[in-house]
Amino acid sequence: MKKSLGARIAILPTPVWIVGTYDKDGKPNAMAAAWAGVCCSKPPCVAVSLRKATYTYGSIVARRCYTVSIPPASYAKQADYFGIASGRHVDKFASAGLTPVRSDLVDAPYVEEFPLVLECELRHTVEIGLHTQFIAEIMDAKVDERVLPQSGPPDVEKLEPFVFSPDCNTYHRIGERIGEAFSMGKEI
Repeated sequence: MKKSLGARIAILPTPVWIVGTYDKDGKPNAMAAAWAGVCCSKPPCVAVSLRKATYTYGSIVARRCYTVSIPPASYAKQADYFGIASGRHVDKFASAGLTPVRSDLVDAPYVEEFPLVLECELRHTVEIGLHTQFIAEIMDAKVDERVLPQSGPPDVEKLEPFVFSPDCNTYHRIGERIGEAFSMGKEI
């Protein structure tokens, strides 16, 4: 028997993404965003949902773009810092010992040390309630060669992405490969 927990989102793990922007003075800033995900495959788009109170919110509205850097689990401490400090009061890149890099395609920085980066142009803004969802088209995905196999997409185990579990405020590594998608079910 299943027990009702009521209408809540906190039971679902969410990705840990670092959203990069420049503020009004051109200072690089980044924040951890967990209310985020892929929202369209053609054109390739991602969405991040932010509260208006965040410093990054105003930068996305003004610059109409952002980057998403995917931190590896080995940088969980720095990623967590990006979620608890405010760019209004501190240079988060300097404090975390990380390097901002100007995107080639959009007016936003990304984190050099993180192996996967999405450069995104804002396409839609949706007011949802407490959060505003920023839907952006991915203009390019950049990946460190060290996480690429000889052919094909990045190796997820080498990327070391991790998730946030909002119900208990903990981070978790993404686990081992369990099989091939769109083929395991054929065995039933």
